[in-house]
Amino acid sequence: MADLKAVVIQCGNEEYAIAVESVVSIERLEQVNQIPHLPEYMLGLMRIRGELVPIIDFEQILYGNSAKGHEDARVVVVQTENLFIGMLVLDAKEILDIPENLMTSAGLMAYSRTQYFTTVANLEDRMITVVDPEILSRTLAGMEEISEYVQGQLAQEQ
Repeated sequence: MADLKAVVIQCGNEEYAIAVESVVSIERLEQVNQIPHLPEYMLGLMRIRGELVPIIDFEQILYGNSAKGHEDARVVVVQTENLFIGMLVLDAKEILDIPENLMTSAGLMAYSRTQYFTTVANLEDRMITVVDPEILSRTLAGMEEISEYVQGQLAQEQ
């Protein structure tokens, strides 16, 4: 593990971090086209800079509440192996350099429902959990179907 440059986001009262190299952009939530029969956390598709991006409500995934309608809510667009994903969060706060010696993964791996939490940054006055968008995209129910749907939509547009 090395030092981590990360975008710090907020869900609930907690802070989470996503590695800067995974983040494509940070956007406001705009028109989302809903798709029927998706899991509750999947808001639908949003066109961002010409790309169809599935929007997941990360607040809903973690805490069962939606971040929709919150004034500071942001969509953090991340790149995964198969597609771009927009993570709706309560706020995207800052970019932070986290030294390697302040990160630990002890205890995180035991909890199988949050495999996408890879490490915790234990800073002097705050604790920030690091999220891996690639693992998140592979472990959420319904992501494979939404990936196939987006690929189909892209094929129709060409």
